[in-house]
This record gives sequence, structure tokens and C-alpha cells, in this order.
Amino acid sequence: MKDISLKKYVNDPKVKERIQELLEDKTNQFVISLLSLINVNEALAKCDPKSVLNAAMTAAALDLPINQNLGFAYMIPYKGVAQLQLGYKAFIQLAQRSGQVKTINVSDVREGEITHDDRLTGEIIFEWLTENRLKTPVVGYVAYLELNNGFRKSLYMTVEELKAHGLRFSQTMKKGYGLWKEDFESMAKKTVIKLLLSKYAPLNTAMQTAVLADQSVVHEEGQYEYVDNTPELAEDVAKDKERARLIKHIKDSKTISELRECEEFCDEDTIIIYNKKLEELSVVVAKK
Repeated sequence: MKDISLKKYVNDPKVKERIQELLEDKTNQFVISLLSLINVNEALAKCDPKSVLNAAMTAAALDLPINQNLGFAYMIPYKGVAQLQLGYKAFIQLAQRSGQVKTINVSDVREGEITHDDRLTGEIIFEWLTENRLKTPVVGYVAYLELNNGFRKSLYMTVEELKAHGLRFSQTMKKGYGLWKEDFESMAKKTVIKLLLSKYAPLNTAMQTAVLADQSVVHEEGQYEYVDNTPELAEDVAKDKERARLIKHIKDSKTISELRECEEFCDEDTIIIYNKKLEELSVVVAKK
């Protein structure tokens, strides 16, 4: 299948019929957009055409544009197949379409903007900067949801927590490339909004499909294969927070003995950060 070009594949009568059944009068524009995408992405052009088409058709079924410049849906090549990667804009739009959401938003959080953190209620109070905000370092990202019935909820994650989350769920981030490396802000926003919605929002059929299909290789049988990661679950946030605290403690360690306290808690990913810090501290000690 990989030896067949996407253009030849989509012109197969059975494939054309399948596309026509789903998209009807939007078929021609969809095929043009898909082939244009392939023309500017050599790595994607080399992927299994069936995986590329399945990813694109899933996005189309959710009525999300596949023009990657718009930031709604991406087709990401990985080991010869195409994964569907949804952007944070896709989750916001799908939530708005449900008719049950009054307000939904996601934003970066700058240093000094958190004024109160109530551990009992989980509520965080923010006071947004008005001067020199863009020059102030980003410390985290927050998603906010308010339903028509009055229910409200927000989810805040620090930059360190989000990096730990990315390391856990993305092989490409571990290897130093991919969207987590190239566009951290968009992935951070997508993560907090997706986790918030998957845990607290009413999940209609479209939202369920989006949560399951995101970051997967889509198969025709409605099955999703996560070749670059494992499925993201809201319940994993607590584990990611612990991981982020460990990474922060490693990076903040001033002495080798202080750093050694972290070693027994390191896994195959955090041990890399640990060893790098150990090397730095060893150089400092040697100079003394």
C-alpha cells in the first residue's frame, strides 16, 4: 500500500465512492485540499495513503478543515503512517457546537498572575497583568469551561507539568522533534482544554470521536492505534504533576547529595535529565 501514491489511491473507484458517501458535494474540495497538503509535505507523501486518507476523512467528518495553517487538524507522519493530531481550536469549536457550552477559553499564564490557590476547592484566582505582559515569562496554561446550566470549571497546568505530560505521551518529543518541540504553546493549550473537556464536559458523539481519534492512526473499522503515544486520560494529570515536581527538584538541586535524593524516583525519561544535572554539578565540584 505504501508504494501507491495518494493521488492514485483516492482515484480508485471504491475509494472515491467511500469519500463521496461521506462528503457528498464537498468531495472535490476535500480531495484538492488533501493533495495540496501532500505536495508540500514530502514525509507525509511517503506515508501509507490509507492512513493519510483515514486521518483526513475523520477530520472532515468532524467538519474540521485539514489546512494545517488554520490550526484545527494536522496529519503527522510517523514511522510510515499518518496520525491525526487535533489542535486546541478543534476542541473549542466542537465544544461550542454542542449547544451546552456558554463559555470556553484557554490562555497562557504569566509569572505573578496567580494570586490565590485554594487547595480545598481546587479554585485558582488569577489577576491578569495589563502592562508588559508579553515580556513576562509564561509559567503555565489554563483552560476554562462554563456550561449553560451554570457549572464552571478550570484546569491549570504549569509549564513543567506540561513538559512532563508531553514526555510521557509523545515518543517524538522524547527524541527532540514533533509538535511538542516545534509549537509547544499550541500543544500546551490543546492539552489543558482536552483534559478539561474529557473530564468535566458533556461528551456528545463528535467530542467522543475527537478525544479518541486525536493523536492516533485511524483505521476504517473505527479503531484507533496510538503509535507515538498512549491515550491521554484526565486521571493521568496527577501523575504528571508528580513527574513535573521531580523534574523541578532535579533542576533546582544545588549539590550532588541533594540531587541524589531524586535518583530512586527517576524513570527512563527523567533519568536523562538527572544525569545531565549530575554532570553539571560534577563539573562545578571539579573546578573547586
